[in-house]
Amino acid sequence: MKKLTPRQNSILEFIQNQEQASTKEIKEYQELKTGTLNRITIIRDIDVLITKKLIKKTGKGRGVSYSVLIENPLMLFYDIDKYFEQSMEERNSQKNFNFDIFKNFNNSIFLKEELTDLDRLNNNYRKRVAKLSPTILRKEFERLTIELSWKSSQIEGNTYSLIETEILIKENQEASGHTKSETQMILNHKKALDYIINNPKIFKELTLSKIEDLHQLLTFNLGVEKNVRKTLVGITGTDYKPLDNQFQIKEALHETFLIINNIDLHPLLKALSAIALISYIQPFEDGNKRTARILGNAILLACEYCPLSYRSVNKNDYKKATLLFYEQSNLRPLKEMFVQQFEVAVENYFG
Repeated sequence: MKKLTPRQNSILEFIQNQEQASTKEIKEYQELKTGTLNRITIIRDIDVLITKKLIKKTGKGRGVSYSVLIENPLMLFYDIDKYFEQSMEERNSQKNFNFDIFKNFNNSIFLKEELTDLDRLNNNYRKRVAKLSPTILRKEFERLTIELSWKSSQIEGNTYSLIETEILIKENQEASGHTKSETQMILNHKKALDYIINNPKIFKELTLSKIEDLHQLLTFNLGVEKNVRKTLVGITGTDYKPLDNQFQIKEALHETFLIINNIDLHPLLKALSAIALISYIQPFEDGNKRTARILGNAILLACEYCPLSYRSVNKNDYKKATLLFYEQSNLRPLKEMFVQQFEVAVENYFG
């Protein structure tokens, strides 16, 4: 998904703040910031925002105005690069867990047109998978496992390269120059992925024990306590403080399960909700984001949707998107990244 230009970001932010704006108002605002602009340039930027389904056009002729296409407060626009130019102290962020966030996890996070397009992509994925021989299907899952194990570990600071990860997983050969914990992290990803690939229906409905089992596979032999944490954890790079006692953590997990187990929730939103909320709750001493990513794939597989490898994700962009959700209850960048990676997966695997 191509990023918006700084000017397009500025236009979108202006329309959101104004609630409704004309072409003339948008042009005048931009000229105050950057100097004289051609009206055609502004119209082209507006057309990009319409095409990306970020704004809508109403009225005709001189009565034309634009407003943001937002039905859900989790999807408000933030210029994420501009936001993180500020230090932690400068950002006006939420410091504590927001229990009100659960009420906004509903199908309005996705536009109907988005889900129609994504379901069409997934139908192609299902047709292709149905035609694959068991041998080819196994090889495709192995390829996805290698790339996801590499990228998910890289997001957590692991320095294994993709080639080293492939050799470790396929030949059980450790790479030199890496710690034992880095090697173990890669192998744990493989075990966890093998588990969800071979037992997809287990995650059709979520329970605490299922998530704890997945977490244990991902943190095996890494010195991480099992099950829901009993102590406070801090998160580097943010003032956000996760819940600090088991009772509230389990309450938050219960709310998460109610959302994801709702039969009316679209499978893609179920997976996205798991990725966002498990990361946000931080129910375990360590390994939360790893668990969230693999759990998201477990839900996709259970619902016969294409799993993600995250292979083209920039780890800094991923961290920023996650932190914005923590600090502002804003899901837009994480959702956009999720959709982009779903599209990448459908186009590049099981073909």
